[in-house]
Amino acid sequence: MPDGPIAVRPAEAAIGIGFFLSQTPGYSGRLKATAEEFRVREVSSYPRPVPEGPFTILRVESWEWEQHELADAIGRRLGLPRRAVSWSGTKDRRAVSERLFAYRGAPPSGELGLERVVLKDAYASRDGLVLGQHYANVFDLRVSDLADPTAAVTAYRATEAELRTHGGFPNFFGPQRFGEVRPITHEVGRALVRGDLARALEVYLVDRPAGMPDASGDAARAAYAEHRDPQRALGEFPPSYRFERAILGRLARGAGPEQALRALPFELRRLFVHAFQSYLFNRYLTDRREAGLPLSRPVEGDHLLRLGRDGTVRARDAVEVAAENLSECVGLVERGRAYVAGPLLGAEALPTQGRPAELVAELLRAEEIDARAFDVPVAPELGSRGAWRPILLPVPPLGLRPDGGGVWFTFSLPKGAYATVLLREFLKDASPAV
Repeated sequence: MPDGPIAVRPAEAAIGIGFFLSQTPGYSGRLKATAEEFRVREVSSYPRPVPEGPFTILRVESWEWEQHELADAIGRRLGLPRRAVSWSGTKDRRAVSERLFAYRGAPPSGELGLERVVLKDAYASRDGLVLGQHYANVFDLRVSDLADPTAAVTAYRATEAELRTHGGFPNFFGPQRFGEVRPITHEVGRALVRGDLARALEVYLVDRPAGMPDASGDAARAAYAEHRDPQRALGEFPPSYRFERAILGRLARGAGPEQALRALPFELRRLFVHAFQSYLFNRYLTDRREAGLPLSRPVEGDHLLRLGRDGTVRARDAVEVAAENLSECVGLVERGRAYVAGPLLGAEALPTQGRPAELVAELLRAEEIDARAFDVPVAPELGSRGAWRPILLPVPPLGLRPDGGGVWFTFSLPKGAYATVLLREFLKDASPAV
């Protein structure tokens, strides 16, 4: 065993991930070497087929598509109005993903005609999709570049056993939440919550975290930071940077920051605020660990999320833990009928007593905001009441299969949980390819 806590990578610390719960040595390899080695499939209560229904449900398999970009491409291909395509769950870009989309209108007559997209099913339905409607995701992931796959499996089983003694693994938001190539979405969200639209655009168009690999748009970002000419920047930003170019196009026509930001799809703008909430959740979980509070047992001031019959939780229906119900709440968690929750900070989701409330107050002071800031007065449509999220999740049954110079992991996780967050406990120092 290591002599002290295992250090996290700077890129993880930058998004609030501050610890490993397991202290078994990791067996490092490479995760996401190719999209084919990171496969994910949604488990959903599929909207039922209704031949005369007003909506179309699409089930597609895609290779290396970002969620918003794919929805936008499907909409353009089918001639739909902007923002007409909805979905239930957001998937990784660097992956092979099977997922659902929906829109109001008739099913397509054939394939979608998009590169790296296969239409698996299309049918009419009475209902569309809303975010979070699915139950879980099933993953098949390969860790490659392993010196000894058999020894790796032995090490992984030891980590699995240790995590089970802790009651699960920390339910951090993974790097994908903040942008796999350029993790700045939470920084844009911070600026929006602070009411600084100009800074939000600055971050989105220019900023790039230190230590990230070079990309084709870096020179264009650096140039724009110098000349501040949006018309010139339109000739410098690559065509693939559609969202940046949409903002620059409005700025070039004289729009102010508010109208320029509205060039982005609503779901993407809302993601900025959600990403900032996710960062604060990661920070809260890290601070809670450092403060010595348990992750698998509630304390006064905590909130619990009960599990429904289908195994899912309602993120807004949290039960506050107080002195008079503490023993009952501890029993619910011990029997696996509820999770200890942390806040996705918003205008309403706030601990009100005990050490959890103190930790949140310290976070808000550090960010120089208060809970009312999540109403986002500069863009009220992006405001958030907040919600609650389990801070620890049970380790799912793990399938481990050596394969050449790698090991395949097979498991399922509830919606909102990140496979990369679970895998980091096993690999410890592996850096996903991006």
